[in-house]
Amino acid sequence: MKKQVIPSLLSADFSRLAEEIAAVESQGADRLHLDVMDGHFVPNLTFGPMIVDAVRRLTDSHLEAHLMMENPGKYIAQFVDAGVDTVMIQQETCPHLYKDLQQIREAGANPGVVLNPGTPLESITEVLPLIDQMLIMTVNPGFGGQSFIHPMLGKIERACDLVGDRDIIIEIDGGVDETTIEPARDAGADLFVVGSSIFGKSDPGAAYVALSKQLGRIA
Repeated sequence: MKKQVIPSLLSADFSRLAEEIAAVESQGADRLHLDVMDGHFVPNLTFGPMIVDAVRRLTDSHLEAHLMMENPGKYIAQFVDAGVDTVMIQQETCPHLYKDLQQIREAGANPGVVLNPGTPLESITEVLPLIDQMLIMTVNPGFGGQSFIHPMLGKIERACDLVGDRDIIIEIDGGVDETTIEPARDAGADLFVVGSSIFGKSDPGAAYVALSKQLGRIA
């Protein structure tokens, strides 16, 4: 898979959401990241399926939802019905991770699993055959604008070794900016979720292009 910057709508201006999405899509973005937080697993509350449905009506881009919530299995069908293409769930919140990943596939979406910085890669060895995507958190989840945790570069490298020749996308999320995107690329990540370093800028489209150029995706 080509290395790709994935704009995170958590940092977008929701009063101008259509305009913000159009700004990055006009520069080549075709995948958008949705951070769903329940106020329990993480100390923040964002949006649910109704907002996802509204986003879907604004775009044809691939939508990936990161469910930072307790008991995500109860809500998978709602998010898929709202238009999500990839559903990623936290290893830490799923005592029945295998079943929940199967449920995502059965609902018609691509399954992914997410690991917090302190969660070992070995905890998902048994579910690797079920997933299309692995998301490594490079900050502690809950809020945008945090600083990249640099020891996670080694975790990305080990994730590549763990995945081997399986067709699994390795994604990172947290603190990705012009200083951290290239080391993360060199460590082996495929997708790079970026929030404030795109939507926190005066020209989100130009910020998206600048980061994409660092990946070599745009000449």
